[in-house]
Amino acid sequence: MEQKFDNAMRRQVYSIPELITQQYDLMEPRIREALSFQEIFSLQHIIITGCGDSMAAAMAVKQAFEQLTKMPIEVLPAIDVARFYPAKRCGGAPNDPLVITVSNSGKVSRVKEAIMRMNELGALTLGITSGKTTPLGEVCQKVIDSSIPKFESAPGVRGFLASFEALLLLAIRIGEVKGRYTMDQAKAYRMDVKHSAEKLAAALPAIDEKVYSIAEQWKDFPGFDFVGAGTDYASAWYSHAKMIEAAGRYSMHINTEEWLHLNFFVANSEHTGTVAFIDDANASMGRMKEALHYMQVMERPLMVVSDADDLDVPEVSLVKIPKTEYEVTSPIMSFIPGALLAGYVSSMSGEPYSRGFRTHWQFAEDASAIHKSNIEIVK
Repeated sequence: MEQKFDNAMRRQVYSIPELITQQYDLMEPRIREALSFQEIFSLQHIIITGCGDSMAAAMAVKQAFEQLTKMPIEVLPAIDVARFYPAKRCGGAPNDPLVITVSNSGKVSRVKEAIMRMNELGALTLGITSGKTTPLGEVCQKVIDSSIPKFESAPGVRGFLASFEALLLLAIRIGEVKGRYTMDQAKAYRMDVKHSAEKLAAALPAIDEKVYSIAEQWKDFPGFDFVGAGTDYASAWYSHAKMIEAAGRYSMHINTEEWLHLNFFVANSEHTGTVAFIDDANASMGRMKEALHYMQVMERPLMVVSDADDLDVPEVSLVKIPKTEYEVTSPIMSFIPGALLAGYVSSMSGEPYSRGFRTHWQFAEDASAIHKSNIEIVK
């Protein structure tokens, strides 16, 4: 679809199907070699950590790791791991816990700090980052190179995909080696990842057209709610972050239950863009249907991102995404409409990404507040 509000985030979105295939072919063999059979067999507990988009990717795979590995999984912000995680929970057995951290740049101080502390506490540390020579790669005991081809700069779309895909393939590998399912089932999970590329490519024009029409109506809204539960909560988290980063609009991520406790009280509700994410297999489907009812009672401007066929919402509000074979794979599709919406609101309103690093935001242009923060190792 050609229109005057094409933008860098949209162009990144259209590169995602090809990137899924590229990263699969690169990452799948690397992940097989990242941890030995003995290391995987020894694992009892996994922590996944990161910041920003990497944190969103970690949240998106939590359910997959729990389902596929049958192990206790914690997904924590890097500062929690670095400054607050109880030391007594680490080092009780070899490779306990496995701490997986994600950082595309490998330069984030807080992520590096978390890994340095976990190394001292006896954990096994694994970095998914752009190689062993990054600041993060240099301190991790194990490294999976998740570098992606350079592309036009924009708030992270390709980086999120690469992080999510690498983490999901790692979860499949750990579950396979631990004997949680057969090799044939592991292959089926992997093929679901790979085949999502062609499904997404076919669906993108229709998704793009629907999101464009919604963005035209929402471009001047001062605030947005992004709502979901379970795996879909990660898509809500990612999308609220992109709306802030790309368009500078106040945005909130919230789980489906808490929306019905809190966010429906927001004033100026007729100008609060409300985006609901619900996968057809999500165990909270019934509760989301209740929320959708009340969103419409309140006449909230509504966008519903779903692969379900039986939602009682207006056609103009429904952004239909392809169905993946397994729920754990669904974030590879569901984050796309949020990225498109943020890019369009930015472009249509004339607001530059990251505020153009002008005036108050100038200090952030070189990411020094993130990359040059003092590292403190908490004992």
